[in-house]
Amino acid sequence: MDISIVILDDNPGSLELLSAALTREGVTILTASRPSAALDLVRQFRPQLVLTDLVMPEMSGLDVLNRIMEIAPATDVVLMTAHYTTETAVEAIRNGAADYLEKPIRIPVLRERVGRLIDEARRRQELAGDAAAEFEGLIGTSPRMAEMFARIRRIAQHYRSALIQGQTGTGKDLVARALHHRSGVKGQYVVLNCSAVVETLFESELFGHVKGAFTGADRDKPGLIEAASDGTLFLDEIGDMPLATQAKLLRALQNQEIQRVGSLQARKVNVRVIAATHRNLRQAVAERHFREDLYYRLAMVEIQVPSLTERREDLPLLIRHFVDRFAQQYGKTIRGVTPRARLVLERHSWPGNVRELENALGHACMMAESNEVDVGDLPASLLADPEPSNQGAGQVPAPETVESDASLAEHERQLVASALEKAKGNQSRAARALGIGRDALRYKMKKYGLL
Repeated sequence: MDISIVILDDNPGSLELLSAALTREGVTILTASRPSAALDLVRQFRPQLVLTDLVMPEMSGLDVLNRIMEIAPATDVVLMTAHYTTETAVEAIRNGAADYLEKPIRIPVLRERVGRLIDEARRRQELAGDAAAEFEGLIGTSPRMAEMFARIRRIAQHYRSALIQGQTGTGKDLVARALHHRSGVKGQYVVLNCSAVVETLFESELFGHVKGAFTGADRDKPGLIEAASDGTLFLDEIGDMPLATQAKLLRALQNQEIQRVGSLQARKVNVRVIAATHRNLRQAVAERHFREDLYYRLAMVEIQVPSLTERREDLPLLIRHFVDRFAQQYGKTIRGVTPRARLVLERHSWPGNVRELENALGHACMMAESNEVDVGDLPASLLADPEPSNQGAGQVPAPETVESDASLAEHERQLVASALEKAKGNQSRAARALGIGRDALRYKMKKYGLL
């Protein structure tokens, strides 16, 4: 299927130049010199991509962007302007723009940036109706995840600071890595876990120190901000950073310069900062545990990572992904999970989100001795979970035809007892007959009072 692009510019010369530069196989280019004509093309063809000038007599590029978001929200919109600033670029992207290009646009830059969006559109076409989707190590096809992937694609080129919020175990670190990778910066990706640093060492960790600055400082040491210059600094659990350090971090971000502990010399840096937290920072600001000015500096762009409960339709994808990964890691042939094990996984509340699911399936694949993960291979904490998760928006309800927990447990007890009876008490033979490991069998025997 071809990719359709609409190019809107009131300058005929620019239209001709852009059309010629973007001509390639499998791409249909439509042009318009008036916003109303371009919007008609969007309504008619539902293009994957629109390039529009920002300043036009009839309607501004931002107004065109807003109209396209109403007509065809899946369309990527690229704004072009001769007056580029980071602030206006981020504002445009907040409104839904996919990219923001500065005029005069160099042809290689145009082809690279628009080519990336064309490739993304092709991938989305290929994934339409597919059972799995992976984006920079993140797995999901739910609306919440698709929205987050689109946001990452749109802001990665432009952000200077970003705030990632979400519950523990949702994958905030993967989102940060995706932002760094998509940004195209050449420098390092440097990580600081703010919850793991002693308060007295924060300043030295971030800004570095000079020899003799304090007891034990026997040499000059650059800080993490310097190490991340021309790259990205990821501050995990920023909510645990002390207030005094927050003030110094704010100055460093505003001025793009740092001062090592014990030094009078300021050093210029060029660093992007991504902060992440599971805490409610707005509430922390209200309670004066977090600086308001730093919050607004970091939250220039915000990304909310959905919990597993908010995207339960992704659970089958995640189960398959982790089973395949751990089967390969452990050198086992495991093709999936049994229906009753799947029921347990679907009914669990997952307070630890994707990380808890990953750990549970890693344990299960390690324990499994057959070609499917069964109930007995799952961690005991999942089997002891008596309450099904609350059903909410986007959640997948347990099938009505499945037996209740009580009848399922009784059926399993009968199977174990029957296998032991037929094996005349030989646990190894009974385990083989049931297709589970001996440890799993002993767990079930203890659980049902058969020891």
